[in-house]
Amino acid sequence: MIGFAHRGSPAPHQRENAMPAFRRALAGGAGGLESDVWLTADGVPVLHHDGALGPPGRRRPIATLAARQLPGWLPTLAAFYHELGASFGLSFELSLDLKGPDTGFAPKADSVIAVARAAGGSAAVGHLWLCGHLTQLADYRAHDPDVRLVNSASLEAVRAGGGPEAYAERLRAAGIAALNLRTREWTPRTAGIVAVLHERGLAAFGWDAQRTATLRRLAGYRLDAVYSDHLDRLVRVTGRRPGTPPTDDARPPSPA
Repeated sequence: MIGFAHRGSPAPHQRENAMPAFRRALAGGAGGLESDVWLTADGVPVLHHDGALGPPGRRRPIATLAARQLPGWLPTLAAFYHELGASFGLSFELSLDLKGPDTGFAPKADSVIAVARAAGGSAAVGHLWLCGHLTQLADYRAHDPDVRLVNSASLEAVRAGGGPEAYAERLRAAGIAALNLRTREWTPRTAGIVAVLHERGLAAFGWDAQRTATLRRLAGYRLDAVYSDHLDRLVRVTGRRPGTPPTDDARPPSPA
């Protein structure tokens, strides 16, 4: 099960979606990172949650600013790959929500994939998951055959789409790799959807998994990925990313 550190799972007093949080998550053993992507006025993908900067009353949308106008702590996607790739390699999974003015999903996705490909070629793209709505993803599939697409949806949408089997067939036919539901929608009554997805070669994701008991419950349902704000709980349940040492409290005692 992939453990995505939501917005980097920042420590107290760290900025979310900023390089110290991302570095901390990977050093702590997280198998993946999650963030939101916005395009600047000059088309540069940057990582930020709500897409606006500045104090209350004077906030400016990132989409109206050139990359050179951004504060130094706000990472571009290119800088993200450059810095983390140098320290950790590019084998970690990366889940991105594409945000911003409704200029279409494709231009944003194309920009993100171009940066990933420049940073690490097909290897980087192979670890990239782009999240969006079903219609957006279905329309985009022909643009790039390699990137993995994640349908962020709700149980209501699955039911309105004809039920789990019919909805899963729509995802498979559209070339979408995974269905992502909020954690509270994965219950003993809906856990059978995981098998429906797996039978069709699709993955099941769960977001907003915060408690250790919740993470363990989702692991029991055989979900393929979870998103959490709590790095220690996430790594405890999903396991440490290969190549990262255990924390001191996880190390076996030294022989006497």
